[in-house]
Amino acid sequence: MSRRKTPAAPAPRCTVTVCRGCCCGTPKVPGVDHAAQLATLKAQLGPLAHIRAVNCLDACEQANVIVVQPSPAGRAAGGRPVWLGLVNDPDATGDIVAWVRAGGPGLAEPPQILDLYEFGPSRRVRRGLED
Repeated sequence: MSRRKTPAAPAPRCTVTVCRGCCCGTPKVPGVDHAAQLATLKAQLGPLAHIRAVNCLDACEQANVIVVQPSPAGRAAGGRPVWLGLVNDPDATGDIVAWVRAGGPGLAEPPQILDLYEFGPSRRVRRGLED
């Protein structure tokens, strides 16, 4: 009698939320290849993180907005969602990819350059993302 191994469940992952609403991801932010930004995140992080595009995170003055939420292990280690605004440069997208690959919030320090992009949204906006 042979025993079949049950495939291991994938490890819980970070979630990368990409705003693609009224301002983010639109011609209102000129000179940015918005489709390429989202495609890069999906291609380079697909197996490592949940990538989701949402209609609007209500932080339009910070367009393009990306929120990196910790994995369960990252949250247990003290990680919290990190809001990044004005992510309009492919190098910034690459820095986000490198950070998430290293473990993301709570498990890896973000590249220092991302400090320039980090902002704090209102409580109302934060609650909306968590719901």
